[in-house]
This record gives sequence, structure tokens and C-alpha cells, in this order.
Amino acid sequence: KKELIMSGSPPEGFPLYRLLTGKDNAEFCRRVSEAIALGYQLYGSPAATFNGDHVVVAQTVLWPDQMG
Repeated sequence: KKELIMSGSPPEGFPLYRLLTGKDNAEFCRRVSEAIALGYQLYGSPAATFNGDHVVVAQTVLWPDQMG
């Protein structure tokens, strides 16, 4: 079980800004959920496109100190 980490900077050397992308599946949802559990906050709406094979999604997350 991961602990919620709230400090002045992201944990484990992660950047302040992250654009998570991937195939629209449970793994992508887990990656977004893990970022939220670390303390990131969703920024903006998710985006989706079709690449001819499958749906690709993107979600931006920001470390809370960066959200003005």
C-alpha cells in the first residue's frame, strides 16, 4: 500500500508537470490513480483520439504547489 505523500516537491524525482498517455485501458487508469495517490491533482480535461488501431488517451497532472 502506498502512502499519500504531500510535500513541497513531488516524490521519487517525478517532475512537477506530467502528461500521462497511453492506450485507453485499466493500466492507464491505474497510472492516473497512482499519480493521484502520490499527491498529484488532475489538470484540465482528459483527451482521447483514435490511432487507427485503438483509443489513445492523455491526462495532465500537476503537483499541487504548481496549481495557481
